[in-house]
Amino acid sequence: MSVIAWIALFSCAAWAWLVCGQGLFWRTDQRLPRGSAEPGRWPSVAIVVPARDEAEVLPVSLPSLLGQDYPGRAEVVLVDDGSTDGTAELARELAARQPKPGGGAGLPLTVVSPGAPEPGWTGKLWAVRHGIGVVRARGAEAPEFLLLTDADIAHAPDSLRRLVAAAVSHRLDLVSQMARLRVAGAWERLVVPAFVYFFCQLYPFRWINGGGGRTAAAAGGCVLLRAGAAQRAGVPDAIRDAVIDDVALARAVRRAGGRIWLGLAERVESVRPYPRLADLWAMVARSAYAQLRHSLALLAATVAGLLLVYVAPPLCLLAGLTGPGDAVAAWAGGAAWAGMAGTYAPMLRHYRQPLWLAALLPVTAALYLLMTVDSAVRHHRGRGAAWKGRTYPAPAASHAAAER
Repeated sequence: MSVIAWIALFSCAAWAWLVCGQGLFWRTDQRLPRGSAEPGRWPSVAIVVPARDEAEVLPVSLPSLLGQDYPGRAEVVLVDDGSTDGTAELARELAARQPKPGGGAGLPLTVVSPGAPEPGWTGKLWAVRHGIGVVRARGAEAPEFLLLTDADIAHAPDSLRRLVAAAVSHRLDLVSQMARLRVAGAWERLVVPAFVYFFCQLYPFRWINGGGGRTAAAAGGCVLLRAGAAQRAGVPDAIRDAVIDDVALARAVRRAGGRIWLGLAERVESVRPYPRLADLWAMVARSAYAQLRHSLALLAATVAGLLLVYVAPPLCLLAGLTGPGDAVAAWAGGAAWAGMAGTYAPMLRHYRQPLWLAALLPVTAALYLLMTVDSAVRHHRGRGAAWKGRTYPAPAASHAAAER
């Protein structure tokens, strides 16, 4: 057999394993349980929102939190992380005119500012630490649950109610939902559903929710966390330098003996637009190399894997059909491509996108490959994980800076 035929066979075998042996990652049925019984007593909740220069999205996201239809005691703590666009002032204005469903005022809002992060802390986790510290300082009045949510996430009015009901009914310490990301423009259609698809492939939700394995992850845009579990896990101090803070948070809670759950959201949505490829590129490149633990060996393995699993199948099919009649390359490459597209189709349906986009997944994977390489290049040029004017080093480097 030809070299191309062998590559096609290896790719086909890889997809056979992924379809059957990677926790059925391609299915999209891990959703918040609908049959969760409402508790007899609703626990108190503090919604902590770290925000840095979020005036553009806050008019959509913050009212959705202030207007939560929650039967128990709840409040919103917005942590203004050094914003220069009037985020704090806008938040107070929005709270002043926010009605609550059914009449009355919305949830109470507290706006605080922690100042610049100390060495060894990422900005978001420094803000989360300050927000949690504010509510913990209330002693007996401290909340029983924390909802950690990003400033660009909009929640349906019953979102908090359903999250708490699921946590109490199923005795979960962490309940997280992968918010439905915005998909409007052409680049968002090409890249965004694949972003969630790749995340599910890396962290199969069934493995996370099964409780027996070591796989742990969360989606940082929507994390309901028991306050006691956070204290046992040492959160957020234990993960203070994590760039991929949601996965680090879930791992810390699981290590401390907590039960975690992660699924796709139906009524929690991101309102942040990514209209240009450059915007999406920056989103992925910011943390891709951190995901690989800043390892050149893992980077090389990732590039090779993406080429073999995603890019090779259509090329092998094309070579088999147009070359000197390599039937093995043609059918193996075609089978791998079909398997790839078939596993991507459920995610496209979740995002209400046309199924023909599944055939373009090799193109999207090639883009992610380039984004990942660029993430490594940025890191080694000292521009690493950059977000809104801040650049974060690798954890080892940040620990060294904190000790000096």
